[in-house]
Amino acid sequence: MLENLDALLLARLQFAFTVAFHIVFPAFTIGLASYLFVLNALWLITKRQVYEQLFDFWKTIFAVAFAMGVVSGIVMSYQFGTNWSVFSDKAGPVIGPLMGYEVLTAFFLEAGFLGVMLFGLKRVGHGLHLLATGMVAVGTLLSATWILAANSWMQTPQGFGTNEAGQFIPLDWWAIIFTPSFPYRLVHMVLAAYLTTALVVGACGAWHLLKRTAPGRSATMFTMAMGMVAVVAPLQILAGDFHGLNTLEHQPAKIMAMEGHFESHPEGRAPLILFGLPDQENKRVDYEISIPGLSSLILRHGWNEPLAGLDTIPDELEPPVAVVFWSFRVMVALGMAMLLLGLWSAFSWWRGRLTTDRWLHRAAVVMGPAGFVAVLAGWITTEVGRQPYTVYGHLLTADSMSPIAAPAVATSLTAFVIVYFFVFGAGVFYIFRLMARLPVEADEEVLDKGPVRTAGITPGPAQGTHQGDSHGH
Repeated sequence: MLENLDALLLARLQFAFTVAFHIVFPAFTIGLASYLFVLNALWLITKRQVYEQLFDFWKTIFAVAFAMGVVSGIVMSYQFGTNWSVFSDKAGPVIGPLMGYEVLTAFFLEAGFLGVMLFGLKRVGHGLHLLATGMVAVGTLLSATWILAANSWMQTPQGFGTNEAGQFIPLDWWAIIFTPSFPYRLVHMVLAAYLTTALVVGACGAWHLLKRTAPGRSATMFTMAMGMVAVVAPLQILAGDFHGLNTLEHQPAKIMAMEGHFESHPEGRAPLILFGLPDQENKRVDYEISIPGLSSLILRHGWNEPLAGLDTIPDELEPPVAVVFWSFRVMVALGMAMLLLGLWSAFSWWRGRLTTDRWLHRAAVVMGPAGFVAVLAGWITTEVGRQPYTVYGHLLTADSMSPIAAPAVATSLTAFVIVYFFVFGAGVFYIFRLMARLPVEADEEVLDKGPVRTAGITPGPAQGTHQGDSHGH
C-alpha cells in the first residue's frame, strides 16, 4: 500500500516518524539533566540523604533516555543523504557547520562528563562530581541551542548568499545563528523541556504517593516537580504568545493556518476560532465555534486591528491547514491543562495538602505524558506550518528531495517503523519499569510495617494494636 503513495510524501512521513521518536528523548533529558544538577547541589548543601537517593534513582533513567536519544538522532541524520540530498547539497554550507558545532561543543561535552556523573560519585570529589553533572546539563542546553539555531535559520533564513551552483553560502554567521525567530524558539523549546521533565517526575512521585512507597522521596520529588510546573507553565504561555507574534511577522501564512483564517479581515475584529473543521478546498471552516474580535486582540493587540487571511497567499504556497490548525489547538489545550495543574498544586501547597491530596496525585499521573504530546504538537505546527518550503521562501520541499523511487522509500519507512517500535518500545518499557521501582529504605519499611521481630516473640501491647485483629489481639 505504501508503494502506491508519492515518493515525496513517503520521504516526509519517514522524516516525521523518526523526528517524532527522537524529539521526545531530548525533550526529557534536557530538563532531567538540570534536575539532576539541582539534586546534586541540594545534597551537597543540605546533606539530606533524600536528595542523593533521588539523584541515584533518576540518573539511571537519564542514562537510558540519553542513549536512546543519541541512537535515534544518528539514524535520523542519515536521511539527509538518502532522501534529502538536494537539500543537503544546497543548504549544507550553512546547516553543516551548525550541526558540527553541536557535536563539538555539546555532544562531546555531554559524553565527556557523562561517565563521571554516572559512576564517579564514589571515585572523585563531590565538587568535581557536581561539576560533571553541571557540564552534562550545560551540554544538553548547548545541544538544543545549536539544533534550534539550524532549524530557526530554515524558518527565518538570513545572513547568506548563493553561489553559481545554487548553494546557500554563509556571509554573516552572527546573522545565521541569531535569526529573528531563534530567541523565541529557543526559550519556548527549553521551557517545554523543563515542563515535560517536571510532569514526568511529578507523575512518578504521585504514583508512588498513591502506592505509599518511599513516602519521603515520593513527597520530595512530587513537591519539586509541581513547584516547577506552577512556575514554568505561565512563563511558557507568555513565551508562546511572544513566539506567535514573531511568527506573524516573519511567517504570516503559518499563523493564518493556525488560526483557520481563510479570509482576510481588513476591518479588524478577526474571530478566534476555538473549534471547527477546516475545508481547504472550499476555503472555509465548517461548524465553526469562535469568539468575534479576539484573534485581532491577541495578535494585533486591538479589536479593530486588521488581519490578513490565506486569500492573500497563492494556493500552491499554503500550508496544510487542517494539520496545523489541530496540532496548534492540541498544544494550547495541553498548555492550559498544565497551567491548571500548577495552580491546583499551588493551592494545595498553600492549604498544606500537596502530598496528601489524592485527586491531585491522580491528575498528575494522568498529565505525565502531556509534555511529550505538547512538544510533538508544537513541532508539527512549526514544521508543517513552514510548508511548502524547507528553507522558508527560498527552497521548496518538492525541490529538496533525492532522486529516489517511492518503493525504496516505502521499504525503508516500513523497516524504520518495525525496528523503532521494537527497540525503542523496549527502551521505554524499561524506563517505566525503572520508575515503578522506587526502592524502599529500611527506615521507611519500619515506619510502614512496624518493627521486625524474631519469630516466636510475642508482640507488646502497642505492637499488638498496630497489627490488628488478624493476629487475635
